Amino acid sequence: KAVVSTQSTGGGDVREVFSRLARGIEAVGKSVKDASGKDFMLDPKYGYIHSCPTNLGTGMRASVHVDLPGWTAEGLTALQARCEELKLQPRGTRGESGGQTGITYDISNKHRLGYSEVELVQCMIDGVNTLYEEDLKLQKKHGL
Repeated sequence: KAVVSTQSTGGGDVREVFSRLARGIEAVGKSVKDASGKDFMLDPKYGYIHSCPTNLGTGMRASVHVDLPGWTAEGLTALQARCEELKLQPRGTRGESGGQTGITYDISNKHRLGYSEVELVQCMIDGVNTLYEEDLKLQKKHGL
């Protein structure tokens, strides 16, 4: 199962979403410890140990929904290539296999393993800020 923290109002305060997620994980960990006397299995190098090896490390996917009309006009292939350069992953707002409609994208960090939670969230924030600034220029280019 996944622990999810989302926020759809308040201007996209990623720090608050992350803080709420951290508090939730700490509360679950305390509850498990109180009930069983055991801690989550945490390796200092590889992160939390799960049953699935693909979830080694943080396994954290931080994302935001952002309107990118300029990138939409430029084309999905161009957006995907730019996201690859920024270590991001673009998706439609209907999930991983839901396809893309409109100008709103779910943009997340591409990597999950080998980085701290803070590094992953910061990568997403920096990348989305870059995409947004580039989108403003692309809107002018395409007369939007």
